Amino acid sequence: MIYTEKIKMGIKDIEKDLYLGNRAILEYLENAACHHADSIGCGTASEGNTTAWLLLDWKVQVLQRPTYGQELTVTTWSRDMVGCFGFRDYKITDEAGTLCIIATSKWLLVDTQTKAIRKVDKEVMAKYESEPDHFAFPSAEDEKFEKLRKPEAFDHSVTYPVVRRDLDFMEHMHNIYYLDLAYEALPEEVYAKRLFDNFRISYSKEIKPGQIVHCRYALRDGKYTVVLENEDGSLMHAIVEMY
Repeated sequence: MIYTEKIKMGIKDIEKDLYLGNRAILEYLENAACHHADSIGCGTASEGNTTAWLLLDWKVQVLQRPTYGQELTVTTWSRDMVGCFGFRDYKITDEAGTLCIIATSKWLLVDTQTKAIRKVDKEVMAKYESEPDHFAFPSAEDEKFEKLRKPEAFDHSVTYPVVRRDLDFMEHMHNIYYLDLAYEALPEEVYAKRLFDNFRISYSKEIKPGQIVHCRYALRDGKYTVVLENEDGSLMHAIVEMY
């Protein structure tokens, strides 16, 4: 099943040179996924639903970056569901129908009452009507989530105290804000090079209220990598990779 919605770019969605920012891209993708779930009765507020999808991984590629004022079309679909995991793809096109952005994502199904991991049942699978042969990226190989590994050494770091505005309805830092933290860790000369047309976010452990997050940056194999950890480095929350 293909789900489509129109988005008019807002002023907060743009970054330098009036281009659509990566944070806004993630907002568009996330909202489209939620609206798709709502439309088939599997959304967070859908009557009788006691499950939620937790995001594990983003992989995004910008082919042509839209500029301010355009109306964009966001298309999304469930590509596959295996065990307790769901895989969702996306495309964003501009007013001329030009393909601008492709993305894929990996999710984990959990019970909202017990917080336990849930296997996707046949009823849910039937509602989403997954399309396993429909890829956003050119091939199935391109859609694989290779494990992002922590660099052995870092060039720069900052710390960030989690505040109320960072939290979502589940009392965790909202997943999009992990990208904001990664930007804060970049040295100024690297930050000035954005916008990055390729980026991954791999989530390991949620960030909770009152935490101090240690954001550590390294340049590795031509890619800007930021590791988000707890204050003493004993727990990794996420790895963000940009280039």
